[in-house]
Amino acid sequence: MTIIDSAPEKNIFGHPQGLTYLFGSEMWERFSYYGMRVLLPIYCLQYLLLPGHHEHVVGFETMRHLLAAVYGVANTNQQLQSEIYGGYTALVYATPLIGGVLADLWFGRRYTVVVGGILMAIGHFLMAFENYFYVALLFLILGNGGFKPNISIQVGGLYKPGDHRIDRAYSIFYVGINLGALMGQIICGAFGDAQLWSYGFGIAGIGMLIGTLIYLYALRIIPQDHPKKVKTASPRKSFDGSDWYAVFMLWLLFIPGCLFWATYEQSGNTIEVWTTDHVNRVVNLGFTSFSLSVGFIQAINSICILAFTPLVIWYWKKQEARSKEPSAIVKMALGFLLLSSSYLILAAAQLIAGAGQVHWIWCVVYFMIYTLGELYFSPVALSLYSKAAPPQVAALMMAVCLATSFPGNYLAGWLGKFYSELSAADFFLLIAAIAAVPAPIVWAFNRPLKKIMKTHEDQRSLMENIPYQTPIQ
Repeated sequence: MTIIDSAPEKNIFGHPQGLTYLFGSEMWERFSYYGMRVLLPIYCLQYLLLPGHHEHVVGFETMRHLLAAVYGVANTNQQLQSEIYGGYTALVYATPLIGGVLADLWFGRRYTVVVGGILMAIGHFLMAFENYFYVALLFLILGNGGFKPNISIQVGGLYKPGDHRIDRAYSIFYVGINLGALMGQIICGAFGDAQLWSYGFGIAGIGMLIGTLIYLYALRIIPQDHPKKVKTASPRKSFDGSDWYAVFMLWLLFIPGCLFWATYEQSGNTIEVWTTDHVNRVVNLGFTSFSLSVGFIQAINSICILAFTPLVIWYWKKQEARSKEPSAIVKMALGFLLLSSSYLILAAAQLIAGAGQVHWIWCVVYFMIYTLGELYFSPVALSLYSKAAPPQVAALMMAVCLATSFPGNYLAGWLGKFYSELSAADFFLLIAAIAAVPAPIVWAFNRPLKKIMKTHEDQRSLMENIPYQTPIQ
């Protein structure tokens, strides 16, 4: 573990002022990431992959063959677009593992964040030029690997070990993530609706520059870090059979975790394509009417996260007061069922509409249930792994939890190819089934993991001098 110096204690609203700058920097980075992501599927289908355009993309045929080797041959542009989306988002979640290691061992987190931000800004601006499409994606993937993990972990470095404000700090930080996603999807998505692709990607690049500049300004406040200076100062017991059993159980949970993200990530892939082609987005108020952008439809998820998070936390506290709060595993199983239900809603909507267009309100209902599934699974999974992992390998097992997004996003691209081969309703039923199958399997882990978590809580009581730093996905 890298030892991080304490930041000067100058508070803003009861928290170190460095949190404000990290909040702003991450907000604009997420603005750029989600702004670009909301443009990517439609940009590919309505522009880049059409004749007269893809011929100019550097390395296009090479990448087509490479994607075919990974995913299988794409018979339609939609299938190729899904492969591009799945490959890009999968690598975005793979490179942070590398970026974290490079920062800890050689470059330091501060330097790695700055370089990552610059690389991502270059990538967004290159997206404005169709010739450099794949070069731009490479810059974005590498830049995200440097930026994302190293700015998140620095939030914990603002606080001294044992400071209970850290949990609230990460909640505040998570608000910044979703505010950035909300703004990026709405603003960049509006340029996508107008097919002003270069402007949309350019706005995402400007957002990334703003985030990097905020971070550069914050360097005088946030803690220094010292790569290669790894120290441990805690009693550690030897690895025994119960520890190996815990690791084995957590690795088994890796598989259903991948399936969660494979179905979850359809929202930014096939759901966006479906919304563009099959959803009536006109809002009629009687005296006037207007059309919702695809970006705004996508942003409903972020709106729901901001609205539902305090409600879900309040509901869990009410259940706890009555001694009826579900365990982490049960919550995760419910998350699968909620996610599955959201796709059943879309299947029903498409069947009711038949050959006609689906009313936009169905998208709102979908994202409401979808978001509840996310809140019952994603943050709860992080908590579960932090509690159930043996203290000796807690960081490694947390990396395993986060790494489920890598194969999950790859599978999301592969599953998305079936959208061209099935009717929309049948495709949604397929995704709903895949999301539902892991629920009883995960539920079966409840009793053994409860016992494991109790054992490791006792072990951690002997290691209180180790600062706990919560990762943010």
